[in-house]
Formats: sequence, C-alpha cells, structure tokens
Amino acid sequence: MPPSSGPPSEHSSLPGRRAAMVVAAVAVVLCSVGLAIAAARDRPSDPPASASRSGPLPDAGTEPAGPSAETAPVVEVPSPPGTDEPERSSSRSKGSSTPVLRSRSIGEPFAGRTEGDVALRPQGATFFSWDPIQRRQPNRLDRRYGTDLLVVYLERVLAGYKADHPRAPRVGIGDLSRPGGGPFGSDFGGLGHASHQNGRDVDIYYPRRDRREQPPDSPDQIDRRLSQDLVDRFVESGAQFVFVGPRTGLRGPRGRVQVIALHDDHLHLRIGPVVPTR
Repeated sequence: MPPSSGPPSEHSSLPGRRAAMVVAAVAVVLCSVGLAIAAARDRPSDPPASASRSGPLPDAGTEPAGPSAETAPVVEVPSPPGTDEPERSSSRSKGSSTPVLRSRSIGEPFAGRTEGDVALRPQGATFFSWDPIQRRQPNRLDRRYGTDLLVVYLERVLAGYKADHPRAPRVGIGDLSRPGGGPFGSDFGGLGHASHQNGRDVDIYYPRRDRREQPPDSPDQIDRRLSQDLVDRFVESGAQFVFVGPRTGLRGPRGRVQVIALHDDHLHLRIGPVVPTR
C-alpha cells in the first residue's frame, strides 16, 4: 500500500520560496524604475546654464519710445482765430499763415541753452533793436538770438499792436539770448542777465511819451497807456510771465505780471516752452 501523502517537508519547499523571493525583488525594482521615470517627466526642466549666456537677454525696464529731454517736437504757431471762431474786430487776432518751427529750448531760463535758434532782425516796421551796453541802435547780432517761436510770436504781437496804434512809435527790443544760449552775465557787459539762457526771454522797452526811439530815462517819460496795452497784449496772447518795474504803475493778472526791481525802463517778457494759445 503506497504511503499516504502529507504536508511537504521544509527541504522540499525551499526552491519555490527562493523563486517567489526573486520574482518579488524584480517587481520591486521595476516599480522603482517606473516611479523614477514618471517623476522625471513631471519635474519642470531648467534651461542649460549656457542658454542664459548665449541667448539674447530680456529687455528689462524698457520704456516706450518718446522725445528725449533735449529733442523738442516740431512746434507750429496756430493761425489766429477765424476758422474755428468768429474773427475779432481787433487786429490782435490777425496774423500770417502758420509757420513750422524747429528750434529747441533746453533746460531752464537760468540754466539752459538753445539749438537751432534764430536771430531777430535788427529792425522792422514795428520795432527797432537797442544795445543796452553801447546805448545805440541796432543791438549787436550776438545779443539778438532766440527760439524761432519767440521771434515769430514777438513779431506777430507787435504787428497787431502797430495795426491798432498806427501813429505810435516803433517798440524798442533789447536783449534776447546769445547764440546757442547759455550764460549771459556781466562778462558780456553791464549787470548782465541771470536768465535769458534758453531762448525764451526778451527785454522790451516801454514806449516814450516824446516818441523818441530809445529807452525812457525815468518812469515819468513812459507812455503808460501804450505800455499797459503792450502788457495786456502779451498776457492775452499767452505769454508765461511779464516782469515790470515798481515805478511804472503797470499791472496785470497776479502771478503772470510781476513787479520786480531794475525794470523801470523795460519789461521782461518770457514765453513758455509751448506755443502761446492766441
């Protein structure tokens, strides 16, 4: 009778156990490899170190292009009212066609310069120029430079003044700026000018009661009616400031017409960096 079967002995089951252990170990290794591959796929990649060096750098901090501080845009003096609004009866609203202006006023009146400036004519039908150092007509050329905006504006306002006062004497024009602007102090004669550096300042002598074409020697020689008319015209036509002497009796809007010393024989006109509006 054959022996009855019983549970396997320890020795008989050893090969099977070893095989199971090998299979389990292989499975663990394969699982680890799979997880590593999956993790590598999910991790964001860093660029190679050479990429940040060889590729173009980002244009960080770049602002939109625009005119530089020293490059003023081309400016046009507006034609007088007539198209957009009814023409006034006064010749203050009359003028020539619109010119294109290209001068550059750089910096401030007390610390500035000019580029593309032009010279005021030595004289015209409405004005004469006066040399305050040599005390004679005309003013020297190197004292008559300004922005083309100032020159056009000045001649336009004086043309209106002359049309409204045809029997009035011509208006005296003193110093503007030097060629290219810059300092215009006592090195150039007399007390000199602290301002007059960037082509937007001009000295204008008050009309005299005796109609002589030279600056008044004292306030009682000033034709106040005509002088006040000039102040009013410059204010109405968009001047930034008009400086007048304390003994002249001339007045205007607070802040724009200012009373200062050493201006009892002339007014000091300053236009802004933009075109006067009228």
